[in-house]
Amino acid sequence: MSLDEKDQVSVQQVERHESNTGSFDDGELLALDVRAAAERKLVRMLDWRLLPTIVLIFIMNYIDRTAVSAARLKGLEQDLGLSDIQYSTVLAVLYASYVPAQIPSNMILNRITRPSYYIPICVMLWGLTSAMTGVTKNYAGILAARIFVGVPEAAFYPGAIYLLSRWYTRRELAFRSAILYGGLLISNAFGSLMAAGILAHMEGKMGIRAWRWLFYIEGAITVTIGIIAIFALPDFPHNTRWLTPAQRRLAQVRLAEDAGEADEDVSTDSAMKGLIMALKDPKVPIFAVMTCSQLLGLGFVNFFPTIAGTLGFSTTVTLLLAAPPWIVATIVCCISAWNADRTGERFFHITVPWWGVIIGYIIGVSTFSVGGRYVSMFLMACGYSGFALTAVWVSNAVPRPPAKRAAAIAIVNGFGNLGNLISSYVWKAEWGPDYHQSMFIGIAALAFATVLAVVIRFMLVKQNKRLELEELANLNEAKRERIADAARLEGITFEEALKRKKGFRYLY
Repeated sequence: MSLDEKDQVSVQQVERHESNTGSFDDGELLALDVRAAAERKLVRMLDWRLLPTIVLIFIMNYIDRTAVSAARLKGLEQDLGLSDIQYSTVLAVLYASYVPAQIPSNMILNRITRPSYYIPICVMLWGLTSAMTGVTKNYAGILAARIFVGVPEAAFYPGAIYLLSRWYTRRELAFRSAILYGGLLISNAFGSLMAAGILAHMEGKMGIRAWRWLFYIEGAITVTIGIIAIFALPDFPHNTRWLTPAQRRLAQVRLAEDAGEADEDVSTDSAMKGLIMALKDPKVPIFAVMTCSQLLGLGFVNFFPTIAGTLGFSTTVTLLLAAPPWIVATIVCCISAWNADRTGERFFHITVPWWGVIIGYIIGVSTFSVGGRYVSMFLMACGYSGFALTAVWVSNAVPRPPAKRAAAIAIVNGFGNLGNLISSYVWKAEWGPDYHQSMFIGIAALAFATVLAVVIRFMLVKQNKRLELEELANLNEAKRERIADAARLEGITFEEALKRKKGFRYLY
């Protein structure tokens, strides 16, 4: 019988048992004859329910956040009387509320029992606030709207990564996180296409400018998706309502096996203690500065339609040309993450895309040709596949307890987004249309981020060596003898047998 046939038989056994008994008893899915099939079924359920929901949310997250950039092409600045510095402030002020709100938001998420309510409520709030941006009449109005969009948006990305880390093992997390981040990348394409359609066909409808319609329509879509998410998102492995008790037990066991300890906080692991533990871990502040530097280097994302506009085409054609680079970037991101899961490697999967952006910037400062600049836009967009794995690396490097992991992800992503705030002032209109100064700053920022990534990699290598020494020191004579016997039977060396026996290791 082939492996596929065996898998099919196991799946049929699981489904037949469920149809006969309604569900498994707590712990029955852990039996060797059904465990593998039950685990595949559980992961498949999550893949088809959790992932599509958060991808949809992430698509609207970035479409709402970057709608201002598209609206700028159709008269937003003129209608609201914004100067260049005021427009940059409108972009930056979102991050002024978005950044500090992430840490308390993830601390709340770790302590509450129903993320399936918390995250969708935040989605509906930012969708409503984004829609209200369309009624603003002046600089003060749009500034206030952007501030209040940033607060509920802060709950989503670090919260989504944390939620994924509560369900998927280390070897599953990168690809799933990349699919999530693919929502961001593809949102730049969909956002451009959606904006092109709205801005081209809604001008003057009901006496309303097209850029205002852009906010109304996109905000309404976001609110609708938030309502759907209440019923689609899971909670945590121990209390998700649409899983059986046996599936909930299996979900907890597989994560405990992955890290060598239960993925649960003990009674003393409060949210504040988790924050303190994260701040004391030297890897966390280095990750935070690295993320800030890389997002400064990737700051072109908020100005992508403006950069595409330097190619010299009409507004509609410019927005259409801005879409293909993000479609390619989404494909690259998923392939890179799939390989990162298969290999367990993190450093090169994160830094190589940055180096592609550096090459794109070098092309950008070297030529004014339409072809050369458009190629550089593809390289720049693909660079975001590196950032897609950053939070995954943080989760792998700071795995336990969950309170610490939640705080670490929020600290890194929150502080890192200061890079987006700074970049709002780096891509200045007065530096256009070539934006050479902006690109030089981007090159320097990504080079510095690479240096910090090297430091983190060496730290994790050192920690793994320490874990190995501790395991060797704790091996008693009986354990050594059993491992030696296994090595002799399998025809391998003692060191190879010991390597198979080893427990948790950090991924780098």
